[in-house]
Amino acid sequence: MTPNARHSMSSLPPEGAFAPKGGLSALRNQLSIRGVSRTFTGTRGQTTQALLPVDFEVRENDFVTILGPSGCGKSTLLRIVAGLDFPTSGQVLLDGQTIDGPGADRGVVFQSYTLFPWLTIAQNIRFGLRERGMSEAEQKERSEFFIAKVGLRGFENHFPKQLSGGMQQRTAIARALANDPKMLLLDEPFGALDNQTRVLMQELLLGIWESARKTVLFVTHDIDEAIFMANRVAVFSARPGRIKTEIAVDFPHPRHYTIKTSPEFMALKARLTEEIRAESMATAEH
Repeated sequence: MTPNARHSMSSLPPEGAFAPKGGLSALRNQLSIRGVSRTFTGTRGQTTQALLPVDFEVRENDFVTILGPSGCGKSTLLRIVAGLDFPTSGQVLLDGQTIDGPGADRGVVFQSYTLFPWLTIAQNIRFGLRERGMSEAEQKERSEFFIAKVGLRGFENHFPKQLSGGMQQRTAIARALANDPKMLLLDEPFGALDNQTRVLMQELLLGIWESARKTVLFVTHDIDEAIFMANRVAVFSARPGRIKTEIAVDFPHPRHYTIKTSPEFMALKARLTEEIRAESMATAEH
């Protein structure tokens, strides 16, 4: 993919999927995390507190990265937002409605490849659309659009095992986007990829966000990735996790990978490196 290819992708579907919801004045808090904590109980009754009470707001069309050391609870928080786990205390609201389980309003992409191995790429992307009762013609139109969007045209009839890891993650992202969720939740989706593929995937996803402006919550332990992708970084403390600080990322869009060598980027990276180093040392001392 050439540096500018991601910015020349076709416009979004005419039916209004991903249409921006107004200018900056129209933005509002879409996700509200209120006093959410999580404690796990082991088989012998021992307890482990993964999350201290977390209060956090994500605005409509925001791209927020959650950055923190391994084991700090950031993935636990994302799973609670996804409805795949439940808080010990507190609540999570999406557009004012309490999240009490998985839903089509949230598209989730994990680090592991979660495609159905017995379905082709096109069938994987169409799976959720079929379950919603969408017509065959609409399924085909939407799947073809997102297959092209993530650069998989020509691989529609391949099975996941025939694709590289990066291509499988492209499929997972296309499947999530095809369902037109209110939010995208991504848990270290590029963590298992080689560095070059990871950089290309970052550019691909950021390019889609720049045109679609979906609300995104993205968990990562990679500092460069956290800065490059986001307009806001939430730094987690060592376990039990809490949000230690929030840092705005004001670099303009569209973003090009060369911004990673700019003095402003390097200064922000140095600041976040020190934040994470302190928390990693605290984790090692536990």
